[in-house]
Amino acid sequence: MIKAVVFDFDGLTLDTESSWYESLKQVYTKYGVEFPEESFFQTVGTFDGDFKPYQFLSNALQGTPDSESLKEEVHAIFHDIMSQKQLREGILDYLESAKKLGLKIGLASSSTKSWVESYLRAYGIYEYYDCIHTSDDVSRVKPDPELYLLALRSLGVEGHEAVAFEDSLHGLHAAKAAGLYGVVVPNAVTHHLPFTTHDWKLASMADMSLAELIQQIEAASASIHQE
Repeated sequence: MIKAVVFDFDGLTLDTESSWYESLKQVYTKYGVEFPEESFFQTVGTFDGDFKPYQFLSNALQGTPDSESLKEEVHAIFHDIMSQKQLREGILDYLESAKKLGLKIGLASSSTKSWVESYLRAYGIYEYYDCIHTSDDVSRVKPDPELYLLALRSLGVEGHEAVAFEDSLHGLHAAKAAGLYGVVVPNAVTHHLPFTTHDWKLASMADMSLAELIQQIEAASASIHQE
């Protein structure tokens, strides 16, 4: 029986990932340098990637501008884009439905606590969560399962009693490794990635109610155990 849901933040709750992608690409284009998309995609859902976009671009430009100046340019564009950004379609309905269904609600993010909580408060959804765990709380972020294992302990549930909602491969791998059911809801940046280990895939959380989704997951699980 499902007792809890755990949501990712960047790209799933609020699509910051597409905004970073667009911001970086604009600055790379400005300086006539091809944006290394594959390297960027490998960093989605984790902060442990080797790709350093500002240093990469600065090196391509022989150090002028330096990486810090390029970072400031990208961040200015990013914040302009984010000022007009809405929560991803369906996430608010899922949070409200989880409360009505009596489910515990967690958040597991590879970003910092200050980053995540500032947005949760700005969008008025901070109070929905029973636990919020970020990179500040663990030694290893996604795809390592540590964040999800910590969320399970905080919520007082087992992996098979919780559903994780993710938009990236790193996040999905982390959730599955921790024993949760994995629902993937790709965004504009991650929709082309080769998701194969998910239990369910949605183009949008508005496509299916949370109650129906949980019912489908529980039915599929029961069917497998009966075989």
